[in-house]
Amino acid sequence: MVASDNFAEFLREQLAPLGRVTMRRMFGKTGVFCDGVMLGMVTENTLYVRVDDHNRAAFQEAASHPPLNYEKQGSSIDLAFWRVPERLFDEPDELVTWARAALAAAHRVAAKRGRATSGRASNPR
Repeated sequence: MVASDNFAEFLREQLAPLGRVTMRRMFGKTGVFCDGVMLGMVTENTLYVRVDDHNRAAFQEAASHPPLNYEKQGSSIDLAFWRVPERLFDEPDELVTWARAALAAAHRVAAKRGRATSGRASNPR
């Protein structure tokens, strides 16, 4: 399920210190982009952010929840997006800190894949 309009607007406001935050529907979910780089996904108004080997230790609190996943040929495939703890929505500065770490991971993933990490904006919703 995609992010509600209210939740999407809340995220854009909260994550504004990172840069231009946009949302785009994809795979039945909502992708969260900053300056064209996908740092997170929302499903059922729950924010999941990009995690990789460099920032995994900082996200151990998020590891208590299963990562975002999808079903493929009868198997569950975990994605590198971990659920943000609910308490962060009451701590805007810490939410931005987590999002900044997720954005750094998203840039590393994009660099590995040979994609530009700036200059390409997504749907400006």
